Amino acid sequence: MGNSRRNFIRQSAMAAAGTYLGAMGLSAKSYGRILGANDRVQVAIVGFSNRFKNSLFPAFMNHSKDLNFEFVGVSDIWNRRRDEAEAYLKEKSGAKIKKYRNNDELYAQKGIDAVIISTADFQHALMGVEAVRNGKDAYIEKPMAETMEDARAILQAVEQTGKIVQIGSQRRSAPNYIAANEYIRSGKFGDIKMVEMTWNVNQPGRWRLPKLVSEIRQEDTDWDRFLMNRPKVAWDPRKYLEYRLFWPYSSGIPGQWLSHQIDTVHWFTGLEHPRSVVANGGIYMWNDGRENADTMTAVFDYGPNDDFSKGFQVSYSSRFSNSAGGVKELYYSNGGMLNLDTNKITSEGGLDERMAGQMGMKQNLLDEYTLPNQAKVSTDANTGGDPMTSLHMRNWMECVRSRQTPNASVHAGYNHSVANIMTRIAMETGKRITFDDTKQDVIAS
Repeated sequence: MGNSRRNFIRQSAMAAAGTYLGAMGLSAKSYGRILGANDRVQVAIVGFSNRFKNSLFPAFMNHSKDLNFEFVGVSDIWNRRRDEAEAYLKEKSGAKIKKYRNNDELYAQKGIDAVIISTADFQHALMGVEAVRNGKDAYIEKPMAETMEDARAILQAVEQTGKIVQIGSQRRSAPNYIAANEYIRSGKFGDIKMVEMTWNVNQPGRWRLPKLVSEIRQEDTDWDRFLMNRPKVAWDPRKYLEYRLFWPYSSGIPGQWLSHQIDTVHWFTGLEHPRSVVANGGIYMWNDGRENADTMTAVFDYGPNDDFSKGFQVSYSSRFSNSAGGVKELYYSNGGMLNLDTNKITSEGGLDERMAGQMGMKQNLLDEYTLPNQAKVSTDANTGGDPMTSLHMRNWMECVRSRQTPNASVHAGYNHSVANIMTRIAMETGKRITFDDTKQDVIAS
């Protein structure tokens, strides 16, 4: 982190999140037991979601025997989810787990070393704070945070406790992305001049759960606990189950998809956040009562804050109405292109001899290169056997034992959260959004 951010985090209070957490009696430092090399790491599930069942669970089980990890409990405020988790883990792994109605009950138990958090988007940050301040390491699904208050709270909590936290930005554990990062940082690619990113689907049911919405009853869950630090409003089963369609429970496209892709920009360049963002979007196809956009375009300016003569743009677009193009991440330099869909580095579009000669320059063409093979990124987050998630989970499990910083640290999560939040506010206000490094907050200019 830069000095301004470090000083801010060191000096800042917990702000609104502090009031919420203080009311629960959580201390500033709360450490779990120190694990020996032969100790079995006991892990609890916080939020038995489809993402957990279809992706995080198989990723964990791929490595649990080798690294001596086991599931021992589940915390979920909906009784149906608790029962489903108990039955699912018994069927799939033979594990017998304890059920907890909420995280207070979970953290009152001894012997739990770590948690996997896959709850509603807006809950990730504060549930991460709960975990680390109760002495637990945590794997936390992205987006890490949807507001700056929550982002600052979890960054501060992890820095103060020293717990191991992996954010679910699984590209950081994929061989092709690791190789791309090394290639760009080697200088062989040249300066990045433009990045084009897309995430397109044609799925009317994306983030919709109509059957469950019709079945859930308020008395079977805990609506007040679900809302956490969001405004207290009347019970709404759609906002409980289809939260990705509604703010302030999710930003939708920025939190779900942009957070994955913009993270690679920060990783490959070492830049912490955009210098500015402009964005537009709307509900152009699926007028089903949702509040978050089904179509969005954003343009980011990146570069050093002390030298605006250097930098590059990122263009990002996403739509729910047509899947053409799918997931694309294309990096351009003056010498060619890095395509993370094909894993190819080519001279396509580079400065050729004819055009260079007109200006008395030499041609600039990249040498052809293929990154290590990796399965194509799927637009379905719940696909089982996802190799990136499996590698990412293993990295977290290894770091729980070694106490090394995992691939997608809380700092990486903080940075993608800043970009997400800037984007959401740009869409809401129609203004050019910048970031104040001293105050660690967004500015609508």
